[in-house]
Amino acid sequence: MEKVVVKTTNLTRKYGKKTSVNKINLSINKGEIYGFLGPNGAGKSTTIKMLLGLVRPTHGEIKIFGENFKENRLNILKKIGSLVEYPSYYGHLTGYENLEAVRRLINAPQNRIDEVLNIVRLTKESHRLTKEYSLGMKQRLGIATSLLNQPELLILDEPTNGLDPAGIQEIRELIKEFPKKYGMTVIVSSHLLSEIDQIATQVGIINNGNLIFQDSINTLRNRGHSQLKIQVDNIDKASDLLNKLGARGHLENNCIWLPNYNCSVAAKINRLFINNGISVYKLEEVKQSLENIFLELIGKGISL
Repeated sequence: MEKVVVKTTNLTRKYGKKTSVNKINLSINKGEIYGFLGPNGAGKSTTIKMLLGLVRPTHGEIKIFGENFKENRLNILKKIGSLVEYPSYYGHLTGYENLEAVRRLINAPQNRIDEVLNIVRLTKESHRLTKEYSLGMKQRLGIATSLLNQPELLILDEPTNGLDPAGIQEIRELIKEFPKKYGMTVIVSSHLLSEIDQIATQVGIINNGNLIFQDSINTLRNRGHSQLKIQVDNIDKASDLLNKLGARGHLENNCIWLPNYNCSVAAKINRLFINNGISVYKLEEVKQSLENIFLELIGKGISL
């Protein structure tokens, strides 16, 4: 049976008359990488801050590791690592010295510094001053800091913000290792669909403070519509044959596009064209992109 690590019930945060987060019900299972996705200002950071006790909910309940957050806050936070917004560090200290300062505060074992440096691949750069670090290295140092307490739950708020493609790739590969190698559950917030698509196993989409989708990444992909793209040597004759069958498509870029792709239908169409002397160059399933699915959900702005 799957163990639920994070569960919220009607979690709400209001600022005066404005509702930033509106009755959201998160359910995040152990060992998942949960992609928390939404446009800027959708309520992602506010939700994350409530999960970390940095913002007090107006209404609703938070349970983490099966415990009520309000009643067991300190015990729960000991098992959580987080990187919210940009990592803070002392520029005049080395990476190692920055980690040592935090290690003393949380009373982590001394050897844990070398372990986290190895995890984020900063061992060789650990004795350089952090003011000399690239953005990607600073971000990895921030993640290393969040790992010092050997967390069971890791929360990363926009961890690839401001990074170049190489830095984004580094952080992405790092995050993907955490559940398998270290048994962690990871929450990653982002406004970039491409990032969530490549790392997440579960997805929650928030818009205007409302959770409008929550399920596996594959379920999100399967919401898209498939079309059959047909390329032949005689497009007019092919269109006439399809019209007689009642298969209504549309012409675009010298191809016929049929909605609602189906393997058996594609095979029948292929036989029909060959039997009528039409050369078939291409029969291709074209799925709706994840980006279009996302924009469709955001555009609707309704609960699913």
